[in-house]
Amino acid sequence: MEQIIKAKNGKGQSVGSIGLGIMGGAFARHLLSEGFDVLGYDIDPARRAALKTLGGRPAASAAAVTLACRVLVTSLPSLKAVDAAFFGAGGIVATAKRGTVVIETSTLPLAKKEEIRDRCAAKGIAVLDCPVSGTGAQAANRDIAIYASGERKAYDRVEAVLKGFSRSVYFCGDYGNGSRLKYIANLLVTIHNLSTAEAMVLGLKSGLDLDLVYRVIKDGAGNSRMFEVRGPLMIRGDYRQATMKVDVYKKDIDIIEAFAADLHCPVPLFEAAKPFYAAAYAQGRALEDTAAVCAVLEQMAGVKRKKRRKLK
Repeated sequence: MEQIIKAKNGKGQSVGSIGLGIMGGAFARHLLSEGFDVLGYDIDPARRAALKTLGGRPAASAAAVTLACRVLVTSLPSLKAVDAAFFGAGGIVATAKRGTVVIETSTLPLAKKEEIRDRCAAKGIAVLDCPVSGTGAQAANRDIAIYASGERKAYDRVEAVLKGFSRSVYFCGDYGNGSRLKYIANLLVTIHNLSTAEAMVLGLKSGLDLDLVYRVIKDGAGNSRMFEVRGPLMIRGDYRQATMKVDVYKKDIDIIEAFAADLHCPVPLFEAAKPFYAAAYAQGRALEDTAAVCAVLEQMAGVKRKKRRKLK
């Protein structure tokens, strides 16, 4: 069992966590390490068990969480999950107490974020739009940035919670600004992840050792955060331990595409990158990490690895 060392920051404050997947599970773990009392729910029993192992309190339902906690953190993978958690029987709108603040971290279309805010506000529940910039691996290492937007009073109430599971928190003003910034960040992630794969495959094709490519490029002008984070996965050529699954990221790509289209804003590099993620999905890599676009390019380049590489 991982030992949780109680810090003073949380002081035993109860935080409800709905959604304990790759991201939500990492949030809960860090909050526990900061001394918060975390009551959590996920539809997957294994994730509830994992929370208990870490020292948190698994709940039998989302309603049990919302009834007990005045601060909630939601991290949900799909629109279906969002609708169930917020608007379903026993959901947040139906059961949360007036004055509750919801930290909504999911990547969703603006229209859905606004629906969540408006329907919660009608019940006296404040919602903050707080998408996260960073991969699941970064979340596990508390190496993420949060783009918080909404009512300043609500933000001030939960700032310590936000800081409890992130590297940095930005208050971005009006509700929805967090999501707008997240779309921009993910646009760059989409491009930089593919550019990292392109660089790795060019290195392979030219006969270079990928450990050398990674070490040298990371220290130069060609580096990017995605090169640092996803490069090691591409070197190993093993994408099964996903920090962002291809099928989940497909939803994010669709959101960015619609956002840019609504604004009539050209995004040529993003548009050029999309087919490679679609190809990864079509090749049966839906549950693999998005770094699997490297495998797509390797196939196109006719590269066949003799064995999987290990980063030195």
